[in-house]
Amino acid sequence: MEILRSYSDVAAELRGSVLAIGNFDGVHRGHQAVLRAAIDTARAAGAIASVMVFEPHPRQFFAPEKPLFRLTSLERKLKLFEAFGLDLAVVLTFDEDLAARSPDDFVSTILAEGLGVSCVVLGYDFCFGKGRQGTPETMQSLGKVHDFEVMVVAPAADGGQVFSSSEIRDCLRHGDVRGAARMLGYWWSLSGTVEAGDGRGAGLGFPTANIRVPGHQQLLHGIYAVRVYAGGRVHRGAAYFGTRPTFGGDEAILETFLLNFDGDLYGQEISIEFVDFLRGDQKFHSMEALKAQVAADCAKAARVLDKVEADDPLARLPLSRASFLAAS
Repeated sequence: MEILRSYSDVAAELRGSVLAIGNFDGVHRGHQAVLRAAIDTARAAGAIASVMVFEPHPRQFFAPEKPLFRLTSLERKLKLFEAFGLDLAVVLTFDEDLAARSPDDFVSTILAEGLGVSCVVLGYDFCFGKGRQGTPETMQSLGKVHDFEVMVVAPAADGGQVFSSSEIRDCLRHGDVRGAARMLGYWWSLSGTVEAGDGRGAGLGFPTANIRVPGHQQLLHGIYAVRVYAGGRVHRGAAYFGTRPTFGGDEAILETFLLNFDGDLYGQEISIEFVDFLRGDQKFHSMEALKAQVAADCAKAARVLDKVEADDPLARLPLSRASFLAAS
C-alpha cells in the first residue's frame, strides 16, 4: 500500500482513485463497510482503492487539553488498511489551514484538483469543512459540480447495535474486550517495545514482558487472557493492566506473563491481543496470596484461550488476524 502525505503533485497513476474519507479510529466493522464499498467500486472500475485520514485526530486538534482514548495509532491504522486490501492511503495533517477550509474549498482544492478523485465514499454521519458544515448531502452536491461520484454508506449494525468508535471505547473502559472485538471485527490490541521492569514478577516465579502504555488509554484495570505476537510467532498469556496497588504504584503499566515460554523479549516490538477480562485489580496483603492468585489467573487464561481457539467467534471476519499481520 502506498502512502501520500500531501495532495499536491500527485503522480498521474495515483489520480482518479475511489476514495473513502473518515477518521476511522479503530477501523471497526462500520468503517469496514465504507472501505469495502470503496474497494468494490474501484475494482469494478479498474481504479485505485484509496482512503483519506487526518492526523492528529480532529478532536485532538480542537481540544488538546482533553486526552482522546484512541483505539488505533496512525501506524496501526495504516497496517489495518493494508490488511483490508486498500491500495493507497492519503494522510493529511489536520492543522489550522485544513480546519479553516470551507466544504467547497476542501472538495475543489483537495479532492478534485489535488487528487482528481473519480468517486468519494462516506459514512452516513461524516462531516467535513470549517465548523463541520459539510454533510454527505453537501458532498453529493459538490460531486456533481466537480464531476465525481459520491456513495454514502448506511450504518452497519449487529443485533440492532450500530458499530461506533464511541461504543467500543465504552466497552474497553468496562473491560468488555469481547464486546469491543465483536464491533471491531478483530481482537483489540496494544503494541510496544518490551522494557525491563522491577523484577517483581520474576521474583514470584512469573516473569513478565512489560510495555509502556500511552497515558490516554482507559482500559479497565485488571487481568486479561491475551495472545502475544512477537517476531511472527504467537504466544498465550495473562496480562495485568493497572497501577499495582499491592506495591503502592500510581502509574498504570501493562505486564504480560507468557504461558509455557522461556525466552528473552527485551527490546522487541510485541503486540498484545486482549481476548477476555478475567478479574478486576485488587490489593494483596502478602506475597503468598498474590502468587497463588497469579497462578489461578494463568490457569484461567489458558482455559479461556482453549475455548476461543477451538471456536473463534471472529474467524469469519476479514481482519480477524489483524494483530498477527501487524506484528509480523
